[in-house]
Amino acid sequence: MLRASVIVFPGSNCDRDVKVALEKITGFPVNMVWHGDASVPASDVIVLPGGFSYGDYLRCGAMAAHSPIMRDVIAKAKAGTPVLGICNGFQVLCESGLLPGILMRNASLKFICRDVFLRVDNDKTFFTKCYRKDQVIRLPIAHAEGNYFADEETLDRLEGEGRVVFRYCNAAGEATTEANPNGAQRNIAGICDAAGRVVGLMPHPERLFELALGGADGRRMFESALLSALEVTA
Repeated sequence: MLRASVIVFPGSNCDRDVKVALEKITGFPVNMVWHGDASVPASDVIVLPGGFSYGDYLRCGAMAAHSPIMRDVIAKAKAGTPVLGICNGFQVLCESGLLPGILMRNASLKFICRDVFLRVDNDKTFFTKCYRKDQVIRLPIAHAEGNYFADEETLDRLEGEGRVVFRYCNAAGEATTEANPNGAQRNIAGICDAAGRVVGLMPHPERLFELALGGADGRRMFESALLSALEVTA
């Protein structure tokens, strides 16, 4: 069984997509948790979905990071509950301090909505163990602030500790400048915490989790969560 909770902020617009993906893949119901709630139900996985929480005022994810529910999300994450942040959810994870760095305006200063290729650089996290290292997958992006930035010391630490999970690449798996859609440093599309249980990424796995949507490369992220949860409870 997988007990999953999806956090819903004012302005979230991918929360139901994540719910559908999780329920179809795992077969278990998903808790939808409002931003104003004080606590998250007992969960094996918490997902912060994409969207425009609080209208992206101040900075993307900045207000959501201080919403009442995030106090419990942060506490549960620090206690070991796996958390996945997708797009705006990744921004919230960075703003809340659960992941390092920030997401800045795209280098083009334009909203970008298209499919991109990603290389799986870490297949050992809670959400990636059903992928292969160096596997190239295709997922959609839809953001104006996906340009990952951190200081060189932080970037070197992420690289050295294997905490870069996904990297923008071309179809051959090469992390080139041309394959970088938003100017993210070192082509970083997703990172994790030291334990590999908090993962944030800008692309949307829930938008390509079954062939009816045009592809299923995102499916294994949710299958990984199910497998990881079953391993923990076995």
